[in-house]
Amino acid sequence: MVRPTMILPVLGVLSCFLLPASAAEPKPTRIPGIGPVGDVVKVHTDFEFTEGPARDHKGNLYFTDIPRERIYKMDLAGKLSVFTEKSRHANGLMVNGAGEILACEMDGAVVAHSPDGKERRVLADSYQGKRFNAPNDLVIDQHGGVYFTDPEYRAPKPLPQGKTCVYYLAANGKVTRLIEDLPNPNGVILSPDEKTLYVIPSGQKEMMAYPVEGPGKLGKGKVFCTLAQATPSGNGGGDGLTVDTRGNLYITSGLGIQVFAATGKKLGIIRLPEVPANCTFGGKEGKTLYATARKSLYKMEMEVTGHFFPGKK
Repeated sequence: MVRPTMILPVLGVLSCFLLPASAAEPKPTRIPGIGPVGDVVKVHTDFEFTEGPARDHKGNLYFTDIPRERIYKMDLAGKLSVFTEKSRHANGLMVNGAGEILACEMDGAVVAHSPDGKERRVLADSYQGKRFNAPNDLVIDQHGGVYFTDPEYRAPKPLPQGKTCVYYLAANGKVTRLIEDLPNPNGVILSPDEKTLYVIPSGQKEMMAYPVEGPGKLGKGKVFCTLAQATPSGNGGGDGLTVDTRGNLYITSGLGIQVFAATGKKLGIIRLPEVPANCTFGGKEGKTLYATARKSLYKMEMEVTGHFFPGKK
């Protein structure tokens, strides 16, 4: 979920002592029936670039700091710890049915970490004998398969795959290329019924939807919605996204989190103090929307409940 403007040089080493900020930011405009119902709260800060928020079956939250190559874990009490020190620039995360934390490593692989963080195994690191560009985001389906994006951000040049694509990693390890005509596919998510795959390109303002005809089999794509732009002449795309139990999509962008109904109707924009890169629902009841935004992690309470992909055990 890294866009072109996000590829910045590391500007020095920031403090390693991460303390809860718990500072309330200005209350955002509430979207009727959606939320937020209160303030946006800065939970932790002083990172370099946060990404990949994902919750596990117990409600713990995981997220990444890409430049520092760390994956962090935050428990329900808000206590923060380092889950792994060497993430190989992990970006998008999701927890599977066995409790493993799957990660898109921008160094070229999709991997699974054991629940205790002590073991790492590579699920896929190449297609047709060539390494992936820089896997970015992923979603796990009910069959144990993984849809993941592979744009150009942080990838070697020329691109190892020659183009930016979306792939499906089946439970048996087979990798299939599904989409190869989008400019830097970035965020990816399934609808709650898993009949639609949403792909968020960073290279265009039109967000895409594809009917799922079977595990790793997609029908013809169509434009699901068009993102609002910061300027009249803008053509910026989205970054990451999440979905609630009603099928509403929450797409991060330069303007904030743009919310769309399952029909594609725009419902509103949740603005944050920093530009968000990705978001997910978490908390004890699944009604807390977390957003990774540049140097910080934010949270806000919502009226709706997030959809959780349990995966296959």
